[in-house]
Amino acid sequence: MSDRDQDGAAWRQAPSSYAASRPPEFALPPAPVSRYLPMRDGCRIAADVWLPDGATGPVPAILILTPYYRRFRLRDGGTGDAIPNAGKFVRHLVPRGFAVVVVDVRGTGASFGTRDSFRSPREREDSREITDWVVAQPWSDGQVGATGISYPGAASDFLASTGHPAVKAIAPLFAVWDTYADNYFPGGIALKALAKSYDDLMVAMDHDRRDLLRNYVYYANPDLAGPHPVDEDADGALLAQALREHAGNFRQPDFMAEFRFREEPLPYDPDFSSASFSPYSVGAGIRPDVAVLAVSGWMDGAGYANGAIVRFLTLRNNPVHLILGPWDHGARCNVSPWRREQAPEFDLLGAVLRFFDHYLLGRDTGLQAEAPVHYFSLHDECWRAATSWPPLDDTLRLHLAEGNALAEAPGPAGADEARADFSWGSGDGTRYERIAGINSTTYYADWAARQAALPGWSSAPLERDMELAGHGLADLWLESSEPDAAIFAYLSEVEADGSVRYVTEGLLRALHRAESPAPAEYRTTWPFRTFSRRDATPLVPGEATRLRIPLLPTAWVFRQASRIRLSLSGADADHAAQVPHGRPPRLRLLRGGDRASALELPLRALS
Repeated sequence: MSDRDQDGAAWRQAPSSYAASRPPEFALPPAPVSRYLPMRDGCRIAADVWLPDGATGPVPAILILTPYYRRFRLRDGGTGDAIPNAGKFVRHLVPRGFAVVVVDVRGTGASFGTRDSFRSPREREDSREITDWVVAQPWSDGQVGATGISYPGAASDFLASTGHPAVKAIAPLFAVWDTYADNYFPGGIALKALAKSYDDLMVAMDHDRRDLLRNYVYYANPDLAGPHPVDEDADGALLAQALREHAGNFRQPDFMAEFRFREEPLPYDPDFSSASFSPYSVGAGIRPDVAVLAVSGWMDGAGYANGAIVRFLTLRNNPVHLILGPWDHGARCNVSPWRREQAPEFDLLGAVLRFFDHYLLGRDTGLQAEAPVHYFSLHDECWRAATSWPPLDDTLRLHLAEGNALAEAPGPAGADEARADFSWGSGDGTRYERIAGINSTTYYADWAARQAALPGWSSAPLERDMELAGHGLADLWLESSEPDAAIFAYLSEVEADGSVRYVTEGLLRALHRAESPAPAEYRTTWPFRTFSRRDATPLVPGEATRLRIPLLPTAWVFRQASRIRLSLSGADADHAAQVPHGRPPRLRLLRGGDRASALELPLRALS
């Protein structure tokens, strides 16, 4: 099956259909104008300016602020894509009347300076100055948009948060809203390999270690010869100076170890915490007239889809559009087990073009008549439209019952016991690999065998097709032999023929089980937690405690005669740190009576 936007009736005009009505009008120049922009502290920032060749008047600009090289130099006689990160936007938007300005953020590529974190406050101030420069150029019409995938996507949030009057529209694609909860510490649990993998990538790039960079499939072309110098640096002497400065960049494993509690300041800087590099902390600065296109996928890491949804819920006074597809991080793959092609067929660039056409060029795109939310329903393999998130009001509560069953009634009191298996892992074809720069292409292919090793509870066969859309919730009562535990809750569909499909998961460190009202800058429809030291509470061994674990959002149709299964683990050795270290807890899960563990799902019957 396909994720094509023309299948079904979710759009009045599908993005691909709109894109077909917007053929290129201008030529793409063979190379950009490239130069250094001096910042307030003298740091020189490298920028490439791609202008539509043949445009006779001023045009709006799209900013892409990236740490992954604005452009590579190709070795003499070499071939390949010199702009593998920003190239798709350059090639699509410039011939259609936009200037695209691609920038090496401070401490990366050909830019000078050092990085004191990713998406640091210094970068945010740089983006304001870069925008000042852009709107002062004779080719600029005074309007600026921003976009990008992952890091550049969140950088567009930071740019908009400066309140710069020229910024009219941003398209943060596959980007976090909260770096702590959406990325490195989902559920308060450290993803142990992610910081190391990111560090390896950035050392390879920032230090121009091409021998290391080729370990990443995105940069495996041997003709890529490091960051491209700017035009004024013909002999590369300035680039060499900039690379020497990059040796002072922060190191990610050491850096992230400082942030085990959310919003806890650095010991040497009381104004710097995990909030400092998370868009939510400055989201209030985004003017209500700034339009936002938030895009993510159901297998987008450990919480990037949450980030897109929180944008939609939080920036509710802005024109906000939300697209959630059957994709991994960056939409490298269609993750559906029923996909026709590995590569997505959805016209994401068409959706981005239509968005910027509407809000920067003022074209009649019909976007105002579209529903604000579009999401892809897996196993039904079609797009749906909604006016709000979550799209469903119905909730089914299934109680854990004796005999490893999920039942609609709580049943008599009882308990199931198991010791956490610190050797169990979810494998290497999961939602976590792509955000670590690993080239996953097939997802949860061995899930039937992996979940069989876990305690699980299954529903009766469904009497009709049922669609889940939103955040499920594992509402658990448990006793632990240790003062802390990590709980991983997995949702599966067991089809009538016995096939077991991974649907989604949720995870929570018991230390962080306390819930709080969601603040105005961070609106959710699932339990909110501060993950702060002040709210951290150890378990009392042997004492029953309630943990409500939100599952990562998805849309999925459970087929008639299938069973819904909840599985639990106390570890994921392939991705997450042990909790507590070296002390696998014995867990006693309560069911029935007045402490009835249950699974809540936003479900509706399909006709």
